Amino acid sequence: MKKIFLIITLSLFCFSNSFAEATHFIDFNKVLNSSKAGASAQKELQKRFEQQAKKYDGQQADIRKEESNIIAQKKLITPEEYKKKVETLRNKVAKLQKNKNADLEKLTKSRANAKSTLLKALNPIVRKYMEENKIRLILDKKSVILGDKNLEITDKIITILNKELLSIKVN
Repeated sequence: MKKIFLIITLSLFCFSNSFAEATHFIDFNKVLNSSKAGASAQKELQKRFEQQAKKYDGQQADIRKEESNIIAQKKLITPEEYKKKVETLRNKVAKLQKNKNADLEKLTKSRANAKSTLLKALNPIVRKYMEENKIRLILDKKSVILGDKNLEITDKIITILNKELLSIKVN
């Protein structure tokens, strides 16, 4: 009985050892953010976001000025005219919010498309790396609780990706 238990234990140990040799992990977030293509896409998206923020900040400032003017004129104009101006101002605010949300949604879609494009380009690179290095399984680093740093291939994949894909088009 002890011999059978010893044989089973040794075979499981050998299996787990060979499994570990054929298993590596990669930090996909690092690849997306640190590769040349990913970093350039991030930079472009950040630039677009800042431009939109600046545009909407200016429009919000204009609306605040208009609101101050309406409040200052409250005693000088008729209640019906005041009510009309307030309603017009509310419509402008609603339209501004609608436009701002639409632009943010477009930016979010652009980011998702850029990420998808980068992952599609990354897939054959990782597959080829797996075949060349006889790797049977690659896990995302966020799924790994503990692992030997020698099993992480993130930097190697980034180097290969940087050679093959310099940039991606951001819609």
